[in-house]
Amino acid sequence: MEQAHPLVRDIFPDLVAELATLLEKEGEHELAISVRDVHLVGECGCGDDFCQSIRTADHPPGQPFGPGHRCVPLTPSKGMLILDVVYGQIMYIEIIDRPPMRR
Repeated sequence: MEQAHPLVRDIFPDLVAELATLLEKEGEHELAISVRDVHLVGECGCGDDFCQSIRTADHPPGQPFGPGHRCVPLTPSKGMLILDVVYGQIMYIEIIDRPPMRR
């Protein structure tokens, strides 16, 4: 039996709380609710020291998200947070130029 991916909120609770607050401020109420239930499917893996991005759904690396995709840029106090969303599902959380996240 395959082990389920952990919830991001269990590993990075401060990140999820910040995302929920920023999404509410942007009027993204459904995403603010759903961000609490995203799973940590994998890390970006690009190797850049400024990137801590995470995959929250299965998707082939290097492939476009296709129809239904939109970017949701947020305005954190430090760095950049950008969500890739497909048909209302958060697929990827871009985390750039931010203090190191603690597990």
